[in-house]
Amino acid sequence: VTLAGGKLVLGYIRDAWSLVRIVDRDGGHATDAGLKPYGSIDVGSSRWKETEIYLSYVSFTTPVVISRMEPSSGRLSEWAKETVPFDGSGVEVKQVWYKSKDGTRIPMFVAAKKGLILDGRTPTLLYGYGGFSVSIQPAFSATWAAWIENGGVLAVANLRGGSEFGEAWHKAGMLENKQNVFDDYIAAAEWLIANKYTSPDSLAIQGGSNGGLLVGVAMTQRPELYRAVLCSVPLLDMLRYHKFLLGPLWTPEYGSADDPKQFAYIYKYSPYHHVKQGAKYPAVMFKTGDADTRVAPLHARKMAALMQSATGSGLPVLLHYDTSVGHSAGLPVTKEIEDGTDVMAFLMSQTGLSLTRPAPVK
Repeated sequence: VTLAGGKLVLGYIRDAWSLVRIVDRDGGHATDAGLKPYGSIDVGSSRWKETEIYLSYVSFTTPVVISRMEPSSGRLSEWAKETVPFDGSGVEVKQVWYKSKDGTRIPMFVAAKKGLILDGRTPTLLYGYGGFSVSIQPAFSATWAAWIENGGVLAVANLRGGSEFGEAWHKAGMLENKQNVFDDYIAAAEWLIANKYTSPDSLAIQGGSNGGLLVGVAMTQRPELYRAVLCSVPLLDMLRYHKFLLGPLWTPEYGSADDPKQFAYIYKYSPYHHVKQGAKYPAVMFKTGDADTRVAPLHARKMAALMQSATGSGLPVLLHYDTSVGHSAGLPVTKEIEDGTDVMAFLMSQTGLSLTRPAPVK
C-alpha cells in the first residue's frame, strides 16, 4: 500500500503476476492502473499530498519501463526505459494451468512467437525454482529473449515452495513436502509434451541454486523427459549440504540428514545419491565457480564426475567452471555475454534451435 494524490495505491500479486489498483481512502471507486497483464510491477514511494507516483513494469517481452502516474486520474506517461535490441510485439505470452501428480493446479507462463505451430518439435526451455517462499514473477532476460527470438518456447512454472499463493503454498513445498515441488515441475514438462509444444528430444530445463536442486532431481527421477539440463550453482548432495558454507541456514527449508526422520525423506530425492550406472541421462551443463560462498561448488564438481562415469546416453556432461565467479549477480557485462553465449550454445546445440539473424530494432 502506498499513499499518493489523496488515494491508496494498492499492489497485488494475482496468479503470479502484478496488478495495481487505485482506490479512495474509504475503499471505493477502484480503478486499475492500466498496465498490461503478465508483468511485474514495483510501486515507488510517495506521500498523501503528492500529485504523482512512479511505477516500474517488466515482463518476459518488455525490459524495465518506469512510468509516471497521476493517482487522481490514473493517467500514465512513460518516464524512462531500458533500451534493448529486442522487439517483443511479435511474441505471445499466456498463462496455462495444469495438474500436478496429486491433482493440485499449477500455473505456468508460456512465451513464444505469435503463430507458433504446435507440432511437438519446437525447442523449449522450462524454468523453475520452487522454494524459500520466493515468488517467480515475469521478468526480462536477455538469454530468454534470444531463445524466443530464435524460435524457441519459454515456459516458467510457478511451483509449490514459492509464495505465489501465500505461506500455505510455500509450506506445501518444503521439508517433508519437498517432493511436491519436483512433481509440479515434472508435470509441467509432461504438459508441454502432451500439448504438442515440444518433445523429449527438444526440451531443455533450467534452474539455479535451489532451482539447481530442482533440475537435478528432475534429471535423476525422469531422465527420459529432457534432452538438455542447465544446472547452475546447485545443491545436489542433500545428505551433506548443511556441512558447508551457508548450508546450516537452510535446514528450516530442507531439513537435516542428522535427524533420522528428516534423513528418510531427504535421501529419497537427493540427486547425487540416485545417479544410476548406465542410465541414459540428458546432456548436462553444471555451472559454478570457486568464488561461490553460498552454495559450495563441490556439489557441481562431484556430480559432474559421477555422471560422466555413469551416463549411458553418450550425451555430454559438462562442468562450466570459473575460479573468479560466485553465486550471485554482479558480473561485468563482457562476462555476462561470454557466459550467456556458452549457455545458449549448449542449449541450442542439444535441442536443435537454429540461430537466426533478427531484424534490427530502432
